Amino acid sequence: MKPIENLKHFENKKVLLRLDLNVPILNGKIVDTNRIDKIIPTIKFLLSKKAKIIIISHIGRPKGKVNKDLSLEPITFYLKKKINKKILLLKDNIYNLKKEDIFKNSELEIVLLENIRFYPEEESNDDKFSQKLASLGEIYVNDAFSCSHREHASVTKITKYIPSYCGIQINTEVEALNKITLNIKKPVTCIIGGSKISSKIKVIKNLIPKFDNIIIVGAMANNVFKYNGLKIGKSIYEKDLDNLINEIFLYAEKNNCKIYTPIDTKVGKNLNDKSTIKEFYDIEDDDMILDIGPKSLKEILSIIDKSSSLLWNGPLGYFENSNFSTGSFQVAKHIANKGEKIFSVVGGGDTVAVINNLNIQKKFNFVSTAGGAFLEYLEGKVLPGIKALN
Repeated sequence: MKPIENLKHFENKKVLLRLDLNVPILNGKIVDTNRIDKIIPTIKFLLSKKAKIIIISHIGRPKGKVNKDLSLEPITFYLKKKINKKILLLKDNIYNLKKEDIFKNSELEIVLLENIRFYPEEESNDDKFSQKLASLGEIYVNDAFSCSHREHASVTKITKYIPSYCGIQINTEVEALNKITLNIKKPVTCIIGGSKISSKIKVIKNLIPKFDNIIIVGAMANNVFKYNGLKIGKSIYEKDLDNLINEIFLYAEKNNCKIYTPIDTKVGKNLNDKSTIKEFYDIEDDDMILDIGPKSLKEILSIIDKSSSLLWNGPLGYFENSNFSTGSFQVAKHIANKGEKIFSVVGGGDTVAVINNLNIQKKFNFVSTAGGAFLEYLEGKVLPGIKALN
């Protein structure tokens, strides 16, 4: 990919900047600004080069129809305050816009196009729509890694019609993921959780030949417990996965990768219950496994201590209830306190929520705001948005 830092002449150039500003909004207010904050360096870089910026982004899934509840107005307001610049939200139909009219006000440096997903042509990757978007600028910059697994007009097809570059954030994201999957400093450990093992099986298979340890936690681990004949009470699990789990263990053994699962648990009768530490043989039929136990925590912290690189995706328990947050919070703090002794990459909405809750984001080497793109990259897939910039 060609980074924007390599381009010398930006002055008065109209730059189409694709961002992912899809942040949670409640009652018109942004709940989590992380995704926006991460792209500020790219905006400031372009402004320092005297560029004229046309931001393209989206919120939610309006399915190609105008939805006032999914307007980018709250984003515009936040960005104005964040960079202390006037920003105009263009609500005009894109097909009626002309390049020469967008910056008629010479003092204006940034405009924001209204939600690009209001147009069905965006998600259908329409050729003419891509051409129209490209006609509004002279340079295209993609700084939306979290959208780069999508074959959308403003992510892939647009690069056919305009000189295209990668932004600062997307380059940082790819470099961090390459460092944890390709240029690895060993020993390397992956902590992976979530509700469904089937949704992350490709990630696990892709990492097994490269990683020394894979620690399966969260509801995903229930499937392994069940496979090993352990009691799981009424904990959630996926049926008919024995062959898949057996395949994972055989593949891991072949590649000298050790797979760990919790050796004790914290259970409750429901999600709002208090926690009780239990060995597997003590688990009752109406118990739910909602966190790892103290023995498991001790073992995981020991594995982290012996690791030089670490990838973490998925909390260790139902951290939303403080009674079941110990595993996730203690692991997060332990990794954060390792400092330069470990290279740490964290990704996934719930995992990022854990470290945000503790306000320790800056103590990790890299925190990814991407969801699907993060996982697909770890699966070894070539992301369309990245390929389009090559």
